[in-house]
Amino acid sequence: MTVTRTVELEGHIIDSGTMGRCFGIVMDLGGEFEVEEFEVGRHKHDESYCRMQVRAETEETLREIVHELNQNGATVTDPRDATLEPAPDDQVVPVGFYSTTNHPTVVRVDGEWLDVEDVEMDCALVVDRSGERPRVHTKVLNAVAEGDLVVTGDTGIRVEPPERPRNGGGAFGFMQGGVSSERPSASLIKEIADEMHDVRENDGTVLVVCGPAIVHAGGRNSLARLVREGYVDAISAGNGFAVHDLERDLYGTSLGVDTETLEHPRKGHKHHIYTISEIVRAGGIEAAVEDGVVRGGVMYECVENDVPYVLAGSIRDDGPLPDTITDAIEAQDAIREQAQEADLVLMLSTLLHSVAVGNCLPSTTKTVCVDINPATVTQLLDRGSAQAIGMVTDIGAFLPMLADELLENGALEAERADGAHGTD
Repeated sequence: MTVTRTVELEGHIIDSGTMGRCFGIVMDLGGEFEVEEFEVGRHKHDESYCRMQVRAETEETLREIVHELNQNGATVTDPRDATLEPAPDDQVVPVGFYSTTNHPTVVRVDGEWLDVEDVEMDCALVVDRSGERPRVHTKVLNAVAEGDLVVTGDTGIRVEPPERPRNGGGAFGFMQGGVSSERPSASLIKEIADEMHDVRENDGTVLVVCGPAIVHAGGRNSLARLVREGYVDAISAGNGFAVHDLERDLYGTSLGVDTETLEHPRKGHKHHIYTISEIVRAGGIEAAVEDGVVRGGVMYECVENDVPYVLAGSIRDDGPLPDTITDAIEAQDAIREQAQEADLVLMLSTLLHSVAVGNCLPSTTKTVCVDINPATVTQLLDRGSAQAIGMVTDIGAFLPMLADELLENGALEAERADGAHGTD
């Protein structure tokens, strides 16, 4: 005896691959399907529709199939309210809780479809009834409190994976970016610069995730320029990046190597720990800037221009700096707040820290990943963002080109545009 369920797919399901992906899910998990209705959008902006009956040998298999279909945007035809169960204890979720994707999601509560707030992967969905109308938001498991109403199962949940945009989408179009070391860097950097300019013009937020290689490879001054000129709204990094940036200002070295001459000064290997000592002595990065101990660099520009930064520590950190958050849960929360506010994220030569930030991002957030190692870029892009581009290049070459495009070429083009419109 087989069990059945009817599901629907709607949208640009053909050219985005959603329909074929859903057919494959049913077959791969041991089920069968029968298409009951299929309407193809005939024009560029028309949507398509598919209704199919899914069959499986057991209820358990059918639930697994429907869950996977749900993750890819399918909706059951008999929508019911989501199933809610109270959390039995702090940091404990009910058995069978719904584990989120990073895609936009809506949940049916009291007969109404509600948008999920703060979309993030690998979280629980919690319904808050304390206001005039219920709200649904994500919660990491360690933040769940006893009594929280947690969504369980797959009923009453609709996931909306990003679809291929009708206008092509430019560099950030749906899965357009890919990863290649052979793509024309100058044109791609110009598109990234244009996006950063648009974000600033629309009062959005650009978050930059920084790795120590920025300092080693000579990109520090260009990034500092971007902070100073208002193109960077927040910095997310580890203890290492901040230490090397500060060391470069105090001693002219990064990990003991002169980044200009590539020479190893005597006792240069001690510069990073000396740097930490001096910042601790001053009372932190902000105090070191105010006292004139630190006079340049990325962290200096963050302090001088009120650009917030989060330094998340790890077990391998020297020191660490007084500003570094050593509690992992506290650091996660700080990174999560940055990620949810970001409109554009630049992940620059740091795999582990970029993964941490990427885990907190909705799939709709535009993301740029730059690293000299193609495996790093591929791994970051494969974590789920549908609007991501990757560049395999030296960060020391990328940042100066980006800064020049924004601060010199961009200004020149704006001046020409003003002249064309007859401005004085």
